[in-house]
Amino acid sequence: MKAIIGGTSLLNSTVLAGLKRQIVETPYGAVPLSIRDNWVFLQRHGNPPVPPHMINHRANISAMRSLGVTHIVSINSVGSLNTAIPPGSFLVPDDFVSIWQIPTFHDKDMRFMVPQMDLHLANSLYGICKKLIADVQLGGVYIQTLGPRLETKAEIRMLKAYGDIIGMTMASEATLCLECQIPYASLCSIDNYCNGIVETPLTMREIEENVADNIEKVLEVIEALVVKDIE
Repeated sequence: MKAIIGGTSLLNSTVLAGLKRQIVETPYGAVPLSIRDNWVFLQRHGNPPVPPHMINHRANISAMRSLGVTHIVSINSVGSLNTAIPPGSFLVPDDFVSIWQIPTFHDKDMRFMVPQMDLHLANSLYGICKKLIADVQLGGVYIQTLGPRLETKAEIRMLKAYGDIIGMTMASEATLCLECQIPYASLCSIDNYCNGIVETPLTMREIEENVADNIEKVLEVIEALVVKDIE
């Protein structure tokens, strides 16, 4: 069984229409999800959605583990730290920074690991995406901030030296998947330039409009993933 984890942009989309709904109980809480053939669809924020800093990542990934999920592809909305990665484009990251928020299943165990994105799955995802999306990049560093507010201009000036895109969820999911030995890759939708990257002031309306513009491409990728049964 494979899984797709999405954000709030998928809440009202057709991808979840008519699917079998299921509640999975985990040691960290109950997780509602939808099932289609051998695919699980998970809304990471829940419904009604909670803000990024309140997402129960441990419950979400624990549910995936209990269902025997073998691969996870996530859809993440991000801001760009680089004018060469414009809104409307997409990126499949190969590394991340999240030194201030590191969830774990091993609160009481002395367990260590070397974190790394699953490059095989990332390449497979990119291979599907480049057939459907004209502007998609393989490789880049995702920086995870805490949220729920966006970053200040001063924070962006600091962070752009270390990464390419910014979001609030992917690194936590990737870390927990590593602990569970579940291959994980992400398709990041570039929905805005980060605060201060360009002269035009950033607004929430701009972000919302770009999310709406990108959602059709995201849905095409999801349908292709399900048909191809990514490995």
